[in-house]
Amino acid sequence: MCLLTLALDENRRFPLVVAANRDEYFARPAARLAWWTPEPGATPILGGRDLDAGGTWLGLTAEGRLGLLTNVRDPARNDPAAPSRGRIVPDWLAARERVDQFWMRTALAGYNGFNLIAADFALGECYWASNNGAHPQRLERGVYGLSNAGLDTPWPKVTALKSRTHDAIVESGSVDELANRLFDALADRRVADDAALPDTGVGLDKERMLAPAFIRSPDQLYGTRCSTLVITERVNRHNVTHVFERSYSPLGGMALLRRATLNHWPPRYSAGDAVQAMQGGAVSESEIEGVSAAALPRRSRVRSLLRPEPRRRRADTVSG
Repeated sequence: MCLLTLALDENRRFPLVVAANRDEYFARPAARLAWWTPEPGATPILGGRDLDAGGTWLGLTAEGRLGLLTNVRDPARNDPAAPSRGRIVPDWLAARERVDQFWMRTALAGYNGFNLIAADFALGECYWASNNGAHPQRLERGVYGLSNAGLDTPWPKVTALKSRTHDAIVESGSVDELANRLFDALADRRVADDAALPDTGVGLDKERMLAPAFIRSPDQLYGTRCSTLVITERVNRHNVTHVFERSYSPLGGMALLRRATLNHWPPRYSAGDAVQAMQGGAVSESEIEGVSAAALPRRSRVRSLLRPEPRRRRADTVSG
């Protein structure tokens, strides 16, 4: 995955919104949005799947974990013998330890540069981590953007997608309207002026090709393979999450849409009923240009998805 925005507790009605594009060579085999397990008996994952190395770029579990991955573009430091970064998301989703412990073993595993968004909503936590940095960064309420550099690096497409995500959340009156607006933002093919483009060591022509939110190489061999949305709406004081995936062919044309709906997901961070998210989680499929589904009503607020960070204790002072 090469571009995403993440909105956490930014809106009472839509407390979790993810909009993401995966860019990859079209020859690399992949499975579309579905429930799958990395191995027999493993934790089921909802997401797409890379059939070459067996990992994923975006996935979630019924128990309340979410993982999102982007590569860091740094050709001078790329090791062709490094393990596939797609393994990181399934490893996080299956892990039993918290982020800091997971990070200690993952950062030293020899992967090429990557960013990881790791959320455990059953604990009320969400972190960003990069193996270019020392420690994971806890994410609080806000809208974040990520591409092939650090969190919120102001590349034009990152800044534009953050702005359009914020506006879409505020202005949309239904899940379907929000989904359509986010899909439109992810389909943006505009290229910024050369002066605004980053210099990541791939040359100006390739920077131009990689600059839009939606990418197509001139030879049609590389580009945006799919757009994925995760939209949580509060309904009757519980969460209903919709996962959408539009997948694209090299030559364009009609997009394939898949959609899954999870009731009571994400779980409250004090609740133990996360497994209920499996109910109603079947994936439906259609070949359409837009998103068509019944809108859900606006309902009352409930508490945030993120547990408040514990306050640090003040040091005792001694007076004499």
